[in-house]
Amino acid sequence: MTQITPDNFEELYIDSIELQRIDKFVCDEMSRQIHRYIKGMSGSKTMMEKFEANLSTLTISQKEEAIARYIDLNRKVLSGLDWKIVLTRAIANYCDTFTYMLNLINDKRKMVFYLQRIKSKYIQYHEVIEVDGKFGIKDYQGKILLSPVYDFVRTCYVYVDDLLMMPIIVQKDGKMGLVLPDGNDTVVADFIYSDISLRDEYPYFEATKGREEGFIDNQGNFIPR
Repeated sequence: MTQITPDNFEELYIDSIELQRIDKFVCDEMSRQIHRYIKGMSGSKTMMEKFEANLSTLTISQKEEAIARYIDLNRKVLSGLDWKIVLTRAIANYCDTFTYMLNLINDKRKMVFYLQRIKSKYIQYHEVIEVDGKFGIKDYQGKILLSPVYDFVRTCYVYVDDLLMMPIIVQKDGKMGLVLPDGNDTVVADFIYSDISLRDEYPYFEATKGREEGFIDNQGNFIPR
């Protein structure tokens, strides 16, 4: 990191209070973006209230992480999103005067800094990896979330959830199961199913076990039709 000196103070200095408040107001804007997304996807008012209630119990950094995780599984949230508008609204909420707001918005260095900061916080996509013909998942930092030991991996994309970690549909030795992407390959549903598919509502998984059809909840319990 470049050391701040009297000569480069204006070029490099970022006020810590300004940073904290803009982070907070950007987080509020991103929460509203998800609210609009759920509404646009015909989610119920109860679903929106549940999502917002869960966010309300978190710190700003925890909210940022939770929203980034939500966006990773619901990437259409960002469709049509203008990051500059998100940042400008946050800056407007932070500033006391219109003149101060204009000075910030017209400061190209700060705008670039904050735009890069926002994207680094909220765009944190996982990636399916392949090793020796087997599949797993790593996060945006390269950390292994699901070991590459599976014949098939399907990430569960859902447009509403309660911010809990969703299991991954995987296949191993010809059978399907559910495993958490928690870095420990925690098995939620044993590898006893001939087929598992994703549903749009809870329970999120539809499954076939032998001749029996039913559903699997997030705890791995099989519920016959």
